[in-house]
Amino acid sequence: MTMDLKQLFEVVGERISLDEALDFSDRTLFGTQPFVTPVQVTGEIANQAGVVVLSMQLSYTMHLTCDRCLDEFERAFSCSWEHLLVAEPLTDDSDTENIEVPDGLLNLDELVWADILLNLPSKLLCREDCKGLCPQCGQNRNHGSCSCTEKTVDPRWAALDELLK
Repeated sequence: MTMDLKQLFEVVGERISLDEALDFSDRTLFGTQPFVTPVQVTGEIANQAGVVVLSMQLSYTMHLTCDRCLDEFERAFSCSWEHLLVAEPLTDDSDTENIEVPDGLLNLDELVWADILLNLPSKLLCREDCKGLCPQCGQNRNHGSCSCTEKTVDPRWAALDELLK
């Protein structure tokens, strides 16, 4: 979705409300198409004293695979983002992150997609206390225990293990 913000950059005090549902069902992530529901974007874009600020909240549900036990699960996510929009690139060496909108057209889809990628956790778990898979037999420990022995000693360390006994 492309938004025309030319008038917003020109008129101080101008505001645009956001209430959009973006369809990312065709986007591929982790080798699948995980978006179960459209991404709901709410918020506003406001020109406050010549500074254009985009404040938005995202909420969406994804169908994922657990990194520990390989079970599939659905998780709802929600996050808030605030971006400073500029019509022209700033020449100073400020540390602020700005979104450049040189032609006054903002591609909201790409900005939201980037924010979603930044919000993803580094490890996707079906639940906080996921026990994972048995490294010997592959049994999902969340569904039951296996008969494998818990402690296996690497043969290279067996001599040190004998010293500790």
